Amino acid sequence: MTRSTTSPVVMGVMALELAAGRMPQRAALPAAEASALAEKLGRDLATHAPQVRDLDLVLAAAHFDPAEALRPGWSLHQRLRELHQRAPGRGEGARLIAFGADDTGDIPMPLQAEEGLRGGLLRVVPFLLAGDDHTVSAVEERLESVLLETGMAQADTALLAQNAFGAQVEHARYMTLNDLAAMTAMQYEHGGLGVLWPVIETALMAPGEEQWLDAVPEPLLRYANGEVHIALFEPMAWRARYATQEATDERLERAYQHFQARQQQIAAVLESHGIPVTFAHCPGKADPRTSLSA
Repeated sequence: MTRSTTSPVVMGVMALELAAGRMPQRAALPAAEASALAEKLGRDLATHAPQVRDLDLVLAAAHFDPAEALRPGWSLHQRLRELHQRAPGRGEGARLIAFGADDTGDIPMPLQAEEGLRGGLLRVVPFLLAGDDHTVSAVEERLESVLLETGMAQADTALLAQNAFGAQVEHARYMTLNDLAAMTAMQYEHGGLGVLWPVIETALMAPGEEQWLDAVPEPLLRYANGEVHIALFEPMAWRARYATQEATDERLERAYQHFQARQQQIAAVLESHGIPVTFAHCPGKADPRTSLSA
């Protein structure tokens, strides 16, 4: 489970697999239902790691696209950690803290999911556990070892989430962020985007490092300094790299349109993970790797 770099915090999600065509009616829960869900979530996690009861459990009672939870700096959980730091009762023992919609039904900005990422069949409800280093480490080790295989939510917890969010939930399970990253990597592999995962993983786990995607017929791109630059080739340079065997103008045009669509798909996936993307012009005869490194 990924730990904050500034305090002993471990982070995870409750993953809700939804029935096709049945999007949740509520984006976030009011206080009473948020607290009830936090209580059941804490009970469920404690069956795997009893020391969870000795930690603060902090829940954002709102659902997000998985990509929103897998962003550099773990920004979604960072927002939750900041809310936790301002919560009353510090030093008075382990707390259950749930954040959701306010009394008027409005959703505070830190809990607002991106509108453009709604509609997926997997939504995640983020939580974090905070406390002393020793207990956090013990819980971290235990949850990392068991949740992926045995982390199904109990039936009454899944039913509460289903009714509270107004959704038809097929499965509800708990995951660490490492579990979620591994599952996302597998889904991208199955969806033809596996070549992109090392770039996303570098942005998440080692943001100060460099990572390339340089594998014809894929677009050429470089991750460095927190952003991605995708090579934008002049026509003859593109043909020399990607279409040396295409003999007719019609086939060249189709191949180029396919390539442009792939570039846009890759850019959209990276941006969904909060990674800025820039298209960088690469002059015709110049080495494109040199151009992207400039």
